[in-house]
Formats: sequence, C-alpha cells, structure tokens
Amino acid sequence: MESPHILHDFDEAIRSLRGEVLEMAGKARHNLERAVRALLDRNEELANAVIAEDDEVDEHERHIDQLGMQILVRFHPMATDLRLVVSSMKISMNLERISDHATNIAKRARKISGGPEMPDASLIEPIYTMADQLLRDAVTAYNDQNVQLGSDLHNRDKELDRLYKQATASFGSRIEESTGRGQDYLHLILVLRSLERVGDLAVNIGEDAVFLGAAKDLRHKEGRPPRPDDAV
Repeated sequence: MESPHILHDFDEAIRSLRGEVLEMAGKARHNLERAVRALLDRNEELANAVIAEDDEVDEHERHIDQLGMQILVRFHPMATDLRLVVSSMKISMNLERISDHATNIAKRARKISGGPEMPDASLIEPIYTMADQLLRDAVTAYNDQNVQLGSDLHNRDKELDRLYKQATASFGSRIEESTGRGQDYLHLILVLRSLERVGDLAVNIGEDAVFLGAAKDLRHKEGRPPRPDDAV
C-alpha cells in the first residue's frame, strides 16, 4: 500500500500537470486573440508582442512533458490517472501548434499593417470567433472530462470549414481583381488557413478529452478524415 506521503506527492503532481495545461491553454488563446486583433486594428506593436511571447508557450510544453514523464516514471499511474498524463502531454503539443499559428498570423498582420486599410479583412473576425469557441470548449472538455462536449467539436468544426472556404474564395477573387494588393490578399488567405487549422487542433484536444473521460479513441472514427495537424 502506498504511504500517505507518496499519495500526497502524486496528487500534487497531477494537480500541477493539469494546472500547467490550463495555463498554457490560456496563453495560447490570448496569443491568438491578440494576433487577430493586431491584424484587424493594424497594430504592429501588438503583433510584435505576440511573436515575442511565443517562447513562453513553448516553455510550457517542455515543462508539461517533463512533469508527465516524471509522473510516469515515479508513480506508474493506472486507468484515469494514466490517461490524464497521456492526454495532457498530447494536448500541450496541440496548444503549442495553436500558438505557432497565432505567431504566423501576427507576422502577416505586421506585413499588412504597412499598406492601406483593407475593409475585407473583417471577414476574418467571425471565423476567428468560431475557432476560439471551439478551442475554449475543447479546453473545458479536458478540464471537466466532459465527453459529450469533446465529441461534439468534430461536427461543429464543419461549419468553420464552410466559412473558411467561403472567405478563401472571396479573397481569391479579390486577388484577381486587385491592383497591387494581391500579396496582401494572399496573406489574408493564409491567415484564414491558420484559423482553420486552429479549429482542427481544437478538435484534436476534444478527442483527447474524450479519451480521458471515456477511454475512447475517436482519432480513427469512421467519417472523421485525417488532418495534417493531427497529433501522432
């Protein structure tokens, strides 16, 4: 039987791991929000701040990996505890990718900010809002072990994909019509691509939440196509 001291240490390690994931998720969401705001407000200073702070998210991922490995080696967790460690480590990888996409958006915002205002950029806002909602609910599903909420994200992501295709087509037509702004519209298309990827990564996190709460692997569920950003 484990001593009370060891059990206390284990509980504290699990709390630390979960807390680190939630803190990382908050920073990734914050970076994404500021990157999109930098684009819409043509705020180069804000874009620079997002780019500079991406290292903090990377450090969270490294720390979560260390904590997870320490728990596995020291405590040999079983069942739900084991799934929590594995899910947390996988989720941190997806959160790091989300922050990378925020950085990419900030870099494109910085490039666009030097030119004339682009009213069409407002098409990005509803797509960002939907991607952020997916991400928020994915993190909630992990924190609450809410299997239903995590499962629902896949179908909700289809609406994000529809809006993404619609906006991409609109920006594509602007490239053909515009004089001297083609590069800026290409930047906007790539911003849309990053937001679409954020939605996919949020679905990945939701799937990890389902695995945590119900020991069910949705990654290869029939009708769920593979995505380039899927965790390996």
